[in-house]
Amino acid sequence: MKKAIIYRRVSTSEQGKSGLGLDGQMATLEGFCVAEGFEVVDGFVDIASGKLAIDDRPGLARALDAARRLGCPVIVAKLDRLSRDVAFVSGLMARKVPFIVAELGTDVDPFVLHLYASLAEKERELISQRTKAALAAKKAAGKVLGNRTNLADAQAKGREAQEMASVEFSRKMMGLLGNLKEGMSLNQVAAHLNQMNVPTMRGGRWTAKAVSRVQQWATL
Repeated sequence: MKKAIIYRRVSTSEQGKSGLGLDGQMATLEGFCVAEGFEVVDGFVDIASGKLAIDDRPGLARALDAARRLGCPVIVAKLDRLSRDVAFVSGLMARKVPFIVAELGTDVDPFVLHLYASLAEKERELISQRTKAALAAKKAAGKVLGNRTNLADAQAKGREAQEMASVEFSRKMMGLLGNLKEGMSLNQVAAHLNQMNVPTMRGGRWTAKAVSRVQQWATL
């Protein structure tokens, strides 16, 4: 069988909203690999925004390194699990590591992938333009826009947003582990996450302390 690396990604803002979360992506990838005769030799995960660069996604960077060593492709469920940005897709192709989008099939060449990325990028630009036009119309009508609080309030909101992001990430991680954490020590949970190549919120490796902190945040 042909060897392959699989890559999955969700952003921290997607919790409970996406129909193609980590489990959904895994089901898609498993079915695709069986149908196309691929043997999955390793898999990597990022819980990060799709706007981040390749080197700022630890999971993707490791997936590319592994695929390069093994001389095999990286397979993703959908193109947007990589990015909707044309420059990102071009930069990825420049790494000389082939990748396959399960949704599009194995016969899609790089030129077509560029077209799909271009369409997605254009759609994002149009949405942004419509949003700005709507805000400008509201402002012209005399409505107050933006944050009018003082610096202390803004800093407090920033801390609150960070805490919310930590809670969201932690709950996502507990959902990823499912019942596997039952009966396992913190060190065992950390080892399990590292074995799955799942990075911490800051892109590092898991320790017992990091797992404990995630468990505490997840209960908030």
